Amino acid sequence: MYAIEIKISDLTDADLYVPLLSKRATMASHSLPPLPEQRIIVGFGGTCLDYLAVVANFPKPDDKCRSRSMKMQGGGDAANTLTCAARLGLNPRLISKIADDMPGSSILRELEADGVDTSVLVVAKEGVTPFSYVIVDQKTNTRTCIFTPGHPPLKPDDLSPSSLEDAMRGASVVYFDGRLPYTAAFVAQEAARRNIRILLDAEKKREGLDDILVLACYAVCAAKFPQAWTEAPTIGSALVSMLLRLPKLKFVIVTLGAMGCIMLERIDIEQPPTEEVDVDCLLRSLEQRRESTVTTPICITSEVMNMGAEGIGTVHGKLFLGTAEKIPPSELVDTTGAGDAFIGAVLYGLCAEMPPEKMLPFAAKVAASCCRALGARTGLPHRTDPCLAPFLQDGRMHNTTKCASNISD
Repeated sequence: MYAIEIKISDLTDADLYVPLLSKRATMASHSLPPLPEQRIIVGFGGTCLDYLAVVANFPKPDDKCRSRSMKMQGGGDAANTLTCAARLGLNPRLISKIADDMPGSSILRELEADGVDTSVLVVAKEGVTPFSYVIVDQKTNTRTCIFTPGHPPLKPDDLSPSSLEDAMRGASVVYFDGRLPYTAAFVAQEAARRNIRILLDAEKKREGLDDILVLACYAVCAAKFPQAWTEAPTIGSALVSMLLRLPKLKFVIVTLGAMGCIMLERIDIEQPPTEEVDVDCLLRSLEQRRESTVTTPICITSEVMNMGAEGIGTVHGKLFLGTAEKIPPSELVDTTGAGDAFIGAVLYGLCAEMPPEKMLPFAAKVAASCCRALGARTGLPHRTDPCLAPFLQDGRMHNTTKCASNISD
């Protein structure tokens, strides 16, 4: 054993600042609301190992370049989302598959260290764990992913009735990342049979995805999905179409990166108003109320009303425009996993019964924290992080919400 002597003069400002940050985090935790009573969630989908390389410029064909930094870290949409949820205070269980190899062992250790329950994760004795190459371009602030699937894939036969029983026990929400839709549909049917709420991450049209979507209570979609799936002419009309075609769907969110997100929530009341508002006109009115000087995430909402789309139909509900945090260029490191972080925070919001006016800014803040570090998990905040305290406290809601009641073109 070796003794190391450290002099105060050898310490950096960062070393001296750590105790202060710890003290602030402790103070912030005392002012936070209690954890949700129902905080067990299940996630189904991908887990892999990410090899992340930061480059000054994305290389041209047949060119070479040198990485500025390199990191190996667990990845995969479902695994990232559940890691985020665990750090926020939920108790997530992951249904996925890896191989009994060194990358698989690394993935297991990392998930368990973050508090993700891997007891129902399938480990193949022979095979290869999935992995991705992620190239982060500093010039354009973009990332390019090259995914290599593992084998053998997860099949329904890998999940015994007892393992599914263990996975579903006490679960409040079951989340699907859209991967392995055939096996995912098998798990979704089990969740629906038990009346457990389902949230689907709809990134793009995939064979078999509709079998999960028809059972979903909530959908979080990539920017192009609603129009691709519905063939509607606009985002607004596509969201109306989704709620009309999917009667179990309570809300649908479409994420728009730096432009924030749009959410349409179905609201059922006995005597809805007879007046109908064009959903695209309503969306434009919300966008006009967005203030360019506001850097922190906020939510701009409509009143409860009938929202129609020509040739599609009418939905009774509420429209929300959530803004993204404006991250200074000097702080923006990597957008890998930002969408997974957003969904992890939405899962927390559902368990905590957050209203959308509070949930959307909270999710945007968590996603912004992810973008300030390399990889999908390095920047994921813990529940006690001081930056989250204003968004978790009840008093924040009136500061993050603007109501738009007047409609204009």
